[in-house]
Amino acid sequence: MKSQLSYKLPEILLESNEAKMLPPEAQKKMQCWIRSRHLICSGNFFVFESVDYSAVERFGESVAALGGTVISVDPVGKIWMGDHRQVLLYRSKASLHTPHHQLKQYWIKYGNFRTRFDDQA
Repeated sequence: MKSQLSYKLPEILLESNEAKMLPPEAQKKMQCWIRSRHLICSGNFFVFESVDYSAVERFGESVAALGGTVISVDPVGKIWMGDHRQVLLYRSKASLHTPHHQLKQYWIKYGNFRTRFDDQA
């Protein structure tokens, strides 16, 4: 019979074992956000707006997978969801280092100059 004192707990890794997002997956996510008017292009920057902070984090992961950097994440204000509920709107600004990235061409074809929250904010 084993003593409880000799029992070793499995080691817990502090780093996540998840693989980083691959560039094709990141590009598909960003194209989806362009079509849904969460992501717009403003000059040389991409501006992402969402009420879900985890979506803002996924946007940051996507930008990093494509070789860019997130410049800022700011709470813009509160917007109404229905009659009785207000939620925070987050705006994230990012830069992709390549000047003529395919996403900018995709935004020209399928995107918009205003996000879906511009009418409400």
